[in-house]
Amino acid sequence: MIRITDWIQIDESELSEAFVRASGPGGQNVNKVATAVQLRFDAAHSPSLPEDVRERLLRLAGGRVTVDGVILIEARRFRTQESNRKDAVSRLVALIQKAAYAPPPRRPTKPSRAARQRRIDAKKRRARTKRLRGSVSGSED
Repeated sequence: MIRITDWIQIDESELSEAFVRASGPGGQNVNKVATAVQLRFDAAHSPSLPEDVRERLLRLAGGRVTVDGVILIEARRFRTQESNRKDAVSRLVALIQKAAYAPPPRRPTKPSRAARQRRIDAKKRRARTKRLRGSVSGSED
C-alpha cells in the first residue's frame, strides 16, 4: 500500500509500469538498457480515491491524462530503473496529495471607492499624455 494521506492509500496493484529506453546521458548503455519508467495509474476507475479528489486529480494532471482517465507519468531523470521508478511514484504521490486538499472557496470582492478613483485618475493622466503627443497645429511654411 502506498500511503498518500491519512485517509487515502493506493494499492500497488493499481499501478502499472513499463520500462523504455531513455534519451540523454549514459554512453553506450543508453542504447541497450531500458531505464526510463512509464507509470500508469487509472485514476478514473480507482476505488481508492474519493470522487472529489478524483475530479481535482484529473484536472491537475492536465496533459498527463489519457482519454480513458489514465494518468501517465514518465521518469527518466536517473540512470537506473529503481531510481526512476521511485521518482515516478513520488511524483504521482505528490500530485494526489495536492488534489486531496480542496482549495478554500473564493470570496468575491469589489474594489474600494478610492481604488476605483485611482484607476480613473491614472487613465486620465495617460490619456492626457497621449493627447499631448498628437500633431502640432500651427503655421508651416
